[in-house]
Amino acid sequence: MIRIAAMALATAMGCRDSSAAPADDTTAAIKVVRVATGLSSPLYLTAPAGDARLFVVEQPGRIRVIKNGQLLATPYLDIRGKLTSGGERGLLGLAFHPNFASNGFFYVNYTDLRGNTKIERYHATPSSDVADASSGTTILGFDQPYANHNGGMVLFGPDGMLWIGTGDGGSGGDPQGNGQKLGTLLGKMLRIDVDRGTPYAIPSDNPFVGQSGARGEIWAYGLRNPWRYAFGDGLLYIADVGQNQWEEVNVVAASRPRVNYGWNMMEGKHCYASASCAQSGLELPVLEYGHNDGCSITGGFVYRGSAIPALRGHYFYSDYCTGFLRSFRYANGAATDMREWKVGSLGAVLSFGMDAAGEMYILSDNGNVYRITAT
Repeated sequence: MIRIAAMALATAMGCRDSSAAPADDTTAAIKVVRVATGLSSPLYLTAPAGDARLFVVEQPGRIRVIKNGQLLATPYLDIRGKLTSGGERGLLGLAFHPNFASNGFFYVNYTDLRGNTKIERYHATPSSDVADASSGTTILGFDQPYANHNGGMVLFGPDGMLWIGTGDGGSGGDPQGNGQKLGTLLGKMLRIDVDRGTPYAIPSDNPFVGQSGARGEIWAYGLRNPWRYAFGDGLLYIADVGQNQWEEVNVVAASRPRVNYGWNMMEGKHCYASASCAQSGLELPVLEYGHNDGCSITGGFVYRGSAIPALRGHYFYSDYCTGFLRSFRYANGAATDMREWKVGSLGAVLSFGMDAAGEMYILSDNGNVYRITAT
């Protein structure tokens, strides 16, 4: 997630970026429009299918509603008393069930009072602007050995499964080696079925089902701290925050299991903590940039809205320190059409969001929510 101290580190590192620099798109017909302000560390934005409202996650433990262009005063959900917030902890993720309109279920990811990860399901009357705060049911929980690298995103995939991105457990350099251990849920992409089982079922096509010493929830491994991931056109995009030198974006087929993204053997396309390393079987990123260009990647989404047809298929991302707005298209196994969009100052970009119509939003530490729109 976000690393406050990384701003100074990024200045000190001075690493060179091995990826081609995006073209400055000074004539691009896009801009950002502020749609809400006054939020407290807004970390995510989403909406149920077919719902015109926007739901914004605040790190201290509230979900806020933007309705008809107005930020409602009463929170949709307030669980501040159940969690630890600050640094990389807090309320970190929100996902509405694909059938929310009929079952009223939504899921949150937060760090509890002990700093451990908790995935809970809540219920709301679908049309209500306030959820039932007493309806929380624990779906999954696991310990966090350190205060950082909690991951935190929850997202329903096109397959109807709930995907959960987890960090390596924290500290620096993955001292416990969790990224490569299949017996822990840390440093992984998890995939579970919340419509079956109590409280969930493990899909039979998960790659490590039945393997001795491995957790069946695991879909992929070797992640450091996936700070936002997305599905688009049958692909899974993961923005993984780097350690000392490299930030990265990985893209693979969403149906491809057992992917090893390489941490902590690799940082980006480079061996970590050694001059050489065995890279056979590892998935290298399609894009990386060095810490001369930022400090902590903030992953976004593949644009699929209708307001700006020229952007369809572009995957957007930013950086917490430098606040740029960049995108690329994925084609033939590579990042292509790389662009940097000149939209003015965004502050420190905490996250992206997407509404029910596929339009994209940017969330900043200045408390603002911006919508990407045509000029």
